[in-house]
Amino acid sequence: MLAVALGAFCVQLDAFALNLVLPVLRTDLRGSPAATPWIVSGYLLAAGALMPVAGRLGDLYGRRRMLLLGLGLFGGSAAWCALAPSVPVLVAARVVQGAGGALIMPVGLALLTNVFPSQCRRRAIGRALGLAGLGTVGGPFLGGALAQGASWRAVFWLTVPLTAAAVLCARRATESRDPAATGHPLDAAGTVTATAAPACLALWLQHPADWAWAAGALLLGAAFVRAERRCRAPLVDLGLFRNRPYVALTAAGAVANSATVALLYAVPLTLQQTPGRSPLGTGAAFLAPAAALALGGPLAGRVRPAAAVPVMAGCLGTAAPALMAVGCATGPAALLMAATTAALALGAAGGLALTGTQAVVHPGRAGEASGVTKSVMTVTAGVGLTLSGTPAAPGAHPALVLPAALCLTTAPAVALAVRRLR
Repeated sequence: MLAVALGAFCVQLDAFALNLVLPVLRTDLRGSPAATPWIVSGYLLAAGALMPVAGRLGDLYGRRRMLLLGLGLFGGSAAWCALAPSVPVLVAARVVQGAGGALIMPVGLALLTNVFPSQCRRRAIGRALGLAGLGTVGGPFLGGALAQGASWRAVFWLTVPLTAAAVLCARRATESRDPAATGHPLDAAGTVTATAAPACLALWLQHPADWAWAAGALLLGAAFVRAERRCRAPLVDLGLFRNRPYVALTAAGAVANSATVALLYAVPLTLQQTPGRSPLGTGAAFLAPAAALALGGPLAGRVRPAAAVPVMAGCLGTAAPALMAVGCATGPAALLMAATTAALALGAAGGLALTGTQAVVHPGRAGEASGVTKSVMTVTAGVGLTLSGTPAAPGAHPALVLPAALCLTTAPAVALAVRRLR
């Protein structure tokens, strides 16, 4: 559990620590305004596109083995990021780091699902997600502190010994794989289409006016479905999408994650635009919402599988008015109070999407299921950035009306799915 928690902590830390230091990083490396956002986007794109393949690789060739490979890639590319002399080199290193993160998250969840007995499984995953959530808590604060006191490069150097410690822990774990997959090769056609389709979708979400990416995602998605229907040992069993609890939790988790990204982007940016507030001060102010978000994993781990979907609907229903309140807040205190409430609800919803989906699938296909869920949640993170606007002036409110509306409409839809299941 510690290996998965440490690895996921590093993934979260390097995802959120850069949000507040991108202006400093761009100045230091003399990057262009067009290239700098790819430091974050390239990482998310690689992670989201490769997760379905990564999850199935763990099922086929060993989850502990793939976790070790992911940790090695992530730590090595973190050192490359720290040494990067220019923005293009840093973007390339971040893409490799995203590939490592793609292995760590779904393979780690699948490993916990198969190593722990059923009565302890949910809590083990919840605790690992809670420990990983400390990366979300410390990300903005550490990013601001290191950028102000040392250098943005220190964020990446910090990851190197942590991933090394995770490797030492992972080596002691018991190996597990899908027994039914023995003798079956990796589905090559499914691998190509499953990687390319989410990549096109993520690029379209970042550039909604460019419909060529949307068309590419649609065509590749159709090719993926055709390939999986014809394959004896598919990358993703299409029967997974007939599992209503799995689909409901994955879809709701995607909505929760897009709202979370919008919250994590808009609120710190609004706080940082307060005159005289430094990146370090912004990170310190955002500790309460970030801590609430981190509590979501342990809370989700205590929810019984039968109650996962209705609790998910309740979390989204709670997050919607809290997000609206963030937009109506009249000062920093009210803003942080509303943001903390929204973060707690969204953190629990995100945790439920991961613990709940693992509980409703066969353990042998746990890597495949977690890979699809994490891919959907990561790719739709771009929706959060699209739906949240940049505050136009100091004191302006973050644009969280659309994420709130999305949560509000998804909550009854998820509840209706539960009623039909009964």
